[in-house]
Order: sequence, then C-alpha cells, then structure tokens
Amino acid sequence: MSAAGSIFVVSGPSGAGKSTIIKYVRENVSMLGYSVSHTSRKPRGAEVDGVDYHFVDRDTFATMIGKGEFVEWAEVYNDYYGSSVSSLEGPTSQGLDVIMDIDVQGARNIRLRFENSTLIYILPPSLEELEKRLKARGTEGEEAIRSRLGKALKEIKNCLWYDYLIFNNELTAAVEEMIAVITAERCRSSRRLSKVREVFDLDGP
Repeated sequence: MSAAGSIFVVSGPSGAGKSTIIKYVRENVSMLGYSVSHTSRKPRGAEVDGVDYHFVDRDTFATMIGKGEFVEWAEVYNDYYGSSVSSLEGPTSQGLDVIMDIDVQGARNIRLRFENSTLIYILPPSLEELEKRLKARGTEGEEAIRSRLGKALKEIKNCLWYDYLIFNNELTAAVEEMIAVITAERCRSSRRLSKVREVFDLDGP
C-alpha cells in the first residue's frame, strides 16, 4: 500500500510570483496535482470550469459551506472562494501530492485539518522590487499599488510560521528551490518506510 500523498501550500504577497513558480514546478515534477478552488463568481475571459476554478452559484457554495465541504473558504468582494475537502483527500489518499496557492488564513486552516501539510512562503527580493513588479503589470493605478504594498508588508509577517521560505530573486533559482523542498519531503522516512519494508521484507515498527 502506497503512502498518502502530501499537501504543499504556497502563499505570498501579490506580485511575488507564486503562480509562475507553481506553473514551472508542475511542468517539471511528476505526480504533482493542483487543487482547483471553487468560486461563486462568473468565469472571466478564457477561464475554464474545472481547470481555473470550479464555478458554482452562490446558493450552491453556501450549501457546501453548510455541509462542511470546504477545508477553507472566504468571501472576497462579494464572491466566495474555497478549497474543498474532497479536492485534497481524494488525490492524497491515492498517493498523489497536491500543491495549492492560497492566502495565509487559508494556510492556517489547511494546517489545522492536515497536520502534515508543508507550508511554503514566496518572498519578493524587497518591497522596492515588489513595487516595480506591480507597476510593470500595468493593471492598477498608483493608489491601488500603494494599498497592495501596505497589505503585503502586513502579510509578510506571517511567513515566520511557514515551514520553508523562498526568495524569488530569480525565477529559475526559486523554481529549483521549490522542487528541492518537494523532493526532500518525498524522501521522508514516513513516506518511504512502507516501500522499504516491501522491498527488503522487513518487519517491526
């Protein structure tokens, strides 16, 4: 019987590069699934149901909350977002690892439900560099950027209770570090013991 898969929770301030890092990690690491969140908002642009999000209406989302089907959820700008228990327990029970991109509050809830989850925080090189990245997007005005920077500074304080910290100074290096974290966690004795016993016919605790 294979060991249960692990949950890798990735957080960080907007502009730190979480999504890009996760994209490259998934392209280079086998047996790594991605937890697709639920949302009550409508799809935007080319977003695809079941790929970008599981799109449901507010009533359906509220019903799922009432049934305890979310391990974490929040209401953001009048829309619900959440990670279902089944999206994590299903893959991990089959030995598949799952990576998630959620905020610090969601990370706390994941850790409460899944004690052995691995929390990874992505940091920008500095607030000055983060400001440059946000401005380079060209999607927000000066006031919105200042607001994001203020929020980022408060949020970064939460990195102190994460398991791993990765500075995204250079994308390739950051991707390699996250792959190294995943590889190290996969080599833990708790995940390898069942195979060791099977291969070498060992008994005992």
